[in-house]
Amino acid sequence: MSFELPLTIHPDDIDLLGHVNNVTYLRWVQEAATAHWDVLATPEDHARLLWVVLRHEIDYKHPALPGDALMAKTWVGAAHGLRFERFTEILRAADRKVMATAKTLWCPVDAKTLRPARLSDFTASRYTAPSKPT
Repeated sequence: MSFELPLTIHPDDIDLLGHVNNVTYLRWVQEAATAHWDVLATPEDHARLLWVVLRHEIDYKHPALPGDALMAKTWVGAAHGLRFERFTEILRAADRKVMATAKTLWCPVDAKTLRPARLSDFTASRYTAPSKPT
């Protein structure tokens, strides 16, 4: 299931070209992932798991401009060992036009040892999905 997070463009997000800076999109991808985790995870998972990014891929489709109302739509993908896929689209809220897409690989980390943590099949199944969201 997908999750949506409203985004706000701040004056500091605008670059010399007059549109949202690429680094801001990266921040939004991470903020959406964190907010989605906060909704999905049990209190026990919050206490024992952290997530680290292994890789980000972002494709910029259209520039976001000052005054645009935006949304981040994110969903989980498949798990491959300790690599968990997450997908994100940055959308203009007014017409749902896709401004950017991202694929991120995350690795679960034990909150105490800070070492990669294998998840039980049951836990992993809650944070993976084989297909695009609804």
